[in-house]
Amino acid sequence: MPMTPAEARVNLSAIRENVALLRERSQGAETMAVVKSDGYGHGLAASAEACLAGGATRFGTAYIREALALRAAGVTVPVLAWIIPPGEPLDEAIVQGIDLSAGAVWLVDAIAEAAGRTGRVARVHLKVDTGIRRGGATSAEWPALVERATKRQIEGTIEVVGLWSHLACADMPGHPSVEIQLDAFDEALSVAERAGLGGSHVIRHLANSAAVLTLPRARYDMVRPGLALFGLSPIPELGDFGLRPAMTLVARIAMAKRVPAGCGVSYGHTYLTDRETTLGLVPLGYADGIMRHAGNTAQVLAGGRRRLVAGRVCMDQFVIDVGDDPIAEGDEVVVFGDGSRGEPTLQEWADSLGTITHEIVTRIGSRVPRVYH
Repeated sequence: MPMTPAEARVNLSAIRENVALLRERSQGAETMAVVKSDGYGHGLAASAEACLAGGATRFGTAYIREALALRAAGVTVPVLAWIIPPGEPLDEAIVQGIDLSAGAVWLVDAIAEAAGRTGRVARVHLKVDTGIRRGGATSAEWPALVERATKRQIEGTIEVVGLWSHLACADMPGHPSVEIQLDAFDEALSVAERAGLGGSHVIRHLANSAAVLTLPRARYDMVRPGLALFGLSPIPELGDFGLRPAMTLVARIAMAKRVPAGCGVSYGHTYLTDRETTLGLVPLGYADGIMRHAGNTAQVLAGGRRRLVAGRVCMDQFVIDVGDDPIAEGDEVVVFGDGSRGEPTLQEWADSLGTITHEIVTRIGSRVPRVYH
């Protein structure tokens, strides 16, 4: 089958090897692979399969619908969903054996009531807010949450199987908030354990990708890497940690044309040709995740050399200026990859655009097919 105008090539071996590396760095802690946002844009089901092959034993998702999609794809290991506003399909999640996070008394009650309707015991991870100020019970609310969960567990509607939190600044080595959060998490664990919510069957987890790689104290019973699974460094200033980027974004030249000096290129004519030159039209745009302000800033690899994105990125296309080098319709353009062929890496794109790799890779749209190798 001929290649589409653009495709995201995903190296499943890289994902598998990244998981194995992270497991080694976790020093015996269990590995929950976080595959939210369609596997960070790499494809949920295929990424999950590669993570299992690398040694992951659980999965984490933001939403229940992502967890249910894993079940539909045949994933049978434990899956935790943690953003649960009112109205979510709790009954279906419990029937499908999805672990549910609760950081508020009302949610513990809602999960327990759903469990009662299904005739099943819901598996719950209680979340404490140790300082990120997003989900989870504050230190003032935590004792009441623990008390309610204990009551519901005694009545037989829920089982508390996890205690967890999330770090705000693990990707900023030496930030004082990290130790403050670790101490707060230890205190929250003590409160739960005194209430009887402890023991070897209750998994304590805190570490994200950055903490897996740099904070041994944060590993507890289980770690939750996300970005690093896909070979992207959570702390770029400290290097790549041996991770292998899994995605290469490529396209084919849709049109090549010779134009004179002084031509404005794309909307707003923010790029002017300074000589007679050849322009190549690349069929990717901001509808596909190529950020609009990449124009005149980011680079791609075409014809064996790096080329500047010339002018504004449009919804479906952008232009490159290749000078006098030969280029023709159908020639491959590498937007980003692992850098092995001289192409820009995703980290280079993020640096040039003043953002993080997470934002770019999760924006790659659905009309760009994922092709697995």
